[in-house]
Amino acid sequence: MSDRPSGWAVGWTMFAAFMMLLIGGFHAIAGLVAIIDDTFYVATREYVFQFDRTTWGWIHLILGIVILLAGLGLFTGAVWARTIGVILAFISAIVGFAWLPWYPVWGIIIIVIAVAVIWALTVHGRDMRRTDM
Repeated sequence: MSDRPSGWAVGWTMFAAFMMLLIGGFHAIAGLVAIIDDTFYVATREYVFQFDRTTWGWIHLILGIVILLAGLGLFTGAVWARTIGVILAFISAIVGFAWLPWYPVWGIIIIVIAVAVIWALTVHGRDMRRTDM
């Protein structure tokens, strides 16, 4: 049995790193849009999360920047980056769910990518550390 990780395992971890960069960018863009033009998103009435759209914008922008940084850290194979990546992807999925009434397409895209990142990092994340990149 070889001590080298499979190409698939490393590929999935790289996929997770790139997806974190992508989802961080999505959050940052959604946040900037809400901050710059708070009338762009239309909120439904009687929604549990009664945040102002500008508040949602700041939440998305800050979360996006942190996710981008963690995504960059994944390229090193560091355990801290994988751990933070899973935690941030989990938070990102919850924020994406809470964002559904304002912009359902972005919310669904963010949730799907977050789930893919969680899966890739928990199943194949440790294989990234054993490679010679």
